Amino acid sequence: MNLRIGIIGTGAIGGFYGLMLARSGHDVHFLLRSEYPAVAQNGLRLNSQVHGALSLSPVNAYEEASQMPRCDWLLVGAKTTSNAGMAPLIAQAAAQGAKVLMLQNGLAVEDELRALLPDHLHLLGGLCFICVHRAEPGVIEHQAFGAVNIGYHSGPAQSAEERQAIVEEGAGLFRSAGLDSNAMPDLEQARWQKLVWNIPYNGLSVLLDSGTRAIMDNPDSRVLVAELMAEVVTGAAACGHALPANLPEAMLASTDAMPDYLPSMYHDFAQNRPLELGAIYAAPLAAARQAGCELPKIEALYRALRFIDARNQAR
Repeated sequence: MNLRIGIIGTGAIGGFYGLMLARSGHDVHFLLRSEYPAVAQNGLRLNSQVHGALSLSPVNAYEEASQMPRCDWLLVGAKTTSNAGMAPLIAQAAAQGAKVLMLQNGLAVEDELRALLPDHLHLLGGLCFICVHRAEPGVIEHQAFGAVNIGYHSGPAQSAEERQAIVEEGAGLFRSAGLDSNAMPDLEQARWQKLVWNIPYNGLSVLLDSGTRAIMDNPDSRVLVAELMAEVVTGAAACGHALPANLPEAMLASTDAMPDYLPSMYHDFAQNRPLELGAIYAAPLAAARQAGCELPKIEALYRALRFIDARNQAR
């Protein structure tokens, strides 16, 4: 069966995965707003250090969700700061029983959205391990990686077997496009695991005005990264999620090996967009605090970023 896939939020993440899926033969439809004229005229272009220079033209591009055909899978690549307005778009573009995959960073990003979606929709979370950013409208720069780990959040699938089958179907879509993808048995644990990287590098890139290479090469900032990672592991454990003991060391090593990278929060700050502080910092801090665990270094980073974000948005 040829599944129809919709992309809600065709920025760096949505554009990359949508293009890769379309080029592998899937029926993919893209919802765009400000970038619609450029993509409708010129298509999507990907400059990838892994896959080479790729393009998709023409593109099934739409300015309004109501114009899209009903899709079996919806991949939401928009920022968590826009989640409040996502539900109507998803409902308009989703087929009966569609699977909605949130390709977003942070903790509990699906919780608020679930209450706003029709009961017949399956809601899943996707953890993207990728170095990618949008260079200009319709142009995506991809430096490294591309894997997606998927977990089931909620929906009409009642049994573990049903949920696993849906997650495996989603992972199969990405694998068919030549991308690694794993089915995760516990979505919340997987999100805590991703936060071990996201919390230090996203925030410090803004606070220190630096990419990963400069942060890793300086002994003081490198120690701070390790300390922030350790606090994430502590917070996860307090919430009932024991992460692998060697996870921080493995993430430090993988960051050492990857090319210099400016995380998504750096690009948001540079382009005067609101920072994703709620999902990446406030939500895990609140969850840990509810479990009786304080995370002082993460709290300090969060407060500093709130100051920077408020000043940036006031300009």
